[in-house]
Amino acid sequence: MGTYYIPRNLRGETRIFYIFTVKSLISTVIGIACGLIFLFIFSLIGLQMVGVIITALFALIGWAIGAIKIPTIAGIQVTKKIGGEPLSEIILRWIKFNKNKRMYVYTKEENK
Repeated sequence: MGTYYIPRNLRGETRIFYIFTVKSLISTVIGIACGLIFLFIFSLIGLQMVGVIITALFALIGWAIGAIKIPTIAGIQVTKKIGGEPLSEIILRWIKFNKNKRMYVYTKEENK
């Protein structure tokens, strides 16, 4: 038997600055933009350091939403169902689920 060349999986998310993917960079920038609103408000009342901390917190939350994938942990039932999916897709699915407030009730009909 001979040896065979196995190509690498080159399909993946493009990395920027090693820790950012395109999606996580965009969500981080959105988090920073939201935090800058608080920075502006707190700098008006003289608490600029509080605004900087809140901006950094929003940036961290934005990065986490764009970059973290939920691991599959055998001991936790929820992670068995959503393991390996990005956090952003889970949040979007949850928003879509809560957007539709209709409730469908199915009853079993008896055949005569």
